[in-house]
Amino acid sequence: MNQALLARLRQITDEERAILAGDGTVQRSLYTTRHEFVVDSARLLEKGKLIEIRPHTRFVHFPRHRHNYVELIYMCSGSTTHIINGTQKVVLQTGDLLFLNQAVYHEILPAAQDDVAVNFIILPQFFDRSFAMLQQENVLRDFLVSTLSGESAFAGYLHIRAHDILPVHNLLENMIWTLLENKRGVNDLNETTMGLLLLNLSLFAQDINQAGPDRMDENTVFAVLQYIEAHYRDGTLADAAALVHRPAYTVSRLLTRHTGQNFRQLLQQRKLQQAAYLLSHTPLPVETILENIGYENSSYFYRRFRARYGCSPAEYRAGRSV
Repeated sequence: MNQALLARLRQITDEERAILAGDGTVQRSLYTTRHEFVVDSARLLEKGKLIEIRPHTRFVHFPRHRHNYVELIYMCSGSTTHIINGTQKVVLQTGDLLFLNQAVYHEILPAAQDDVAVNFIILPQFFDRSFAMLQQENVLRDFLVSTLSGESAFAGYLHIRAHDILPVHNLLENMIWTLLENKRGVNDLNETTMGLLLLNLSLFAQDINQAGPDRMDENTVFAVLQYIEAHYRDGTLADAAALVHRPAYTVSRLLTRHTGQNFRQLLQQRKLQQAAYLLSHTPLPVETILENIGYENSSYFYRRFRARYGCSPAEYRAGRSV
């Protein structure tokens, strides 16, 4: 991380000074008015803003709580230890990211001064606008959105080791800088940056939730979704299973449990998503698009496309070109 930016984030905050001078407990009134400890976005976000950042509060055990927003924690330096849903221990090292949706219970063990993390407070609609600007659908994007929104059967959190993915750190530093500087007119910039961040994570992050052996199933799902993204034209369940060293029937069962669809359905969904993208962004004839996405049976393609998008490929193209 840029050293000047890191030095700025390392500074002891007024809240931390009070903790060090007082009884060493979190002042709940800074975060919530509820009996249950639900950190309230209204306490942390200015009215009308969809995203904000604050340094993680160090020197104290942050007790079990939830959020009424999506939280992204970025570990700038050092490490922090998090307890998810009372049982799952997640240790963030420098460069790690932790996404938490609104259903997750979360507590954090005390951190030292050099353990610097940034908390992004993000309202769910911020992601909707970011993804709308990205335009192209894909199964990984859908999976990330469903997990962050709490609509997935996944764990409710995403722990991503991204220390070696340079674009991810550049994008995060860009967002941190713009939010710290509080520049006017950066909403669109940050929405686009978040979309690019998630796209980079979905394509290049190899492991998620790899905090212990019980996270193997979740890593398998993520790896197979990455395989589908890269091999939607001619991918097979057998090849995907070989890639993750799991039996094909196990892979299919895990996909159904965590995404609601089996391998064949996800592969078909990705083909249709790519067809829709090519129809709206290129002048390629439908038959060429069929060849590009690996469909040999044109009548089957037309039926599946209409079932998903409610119109024919020609009508979809015409509607998108208006």
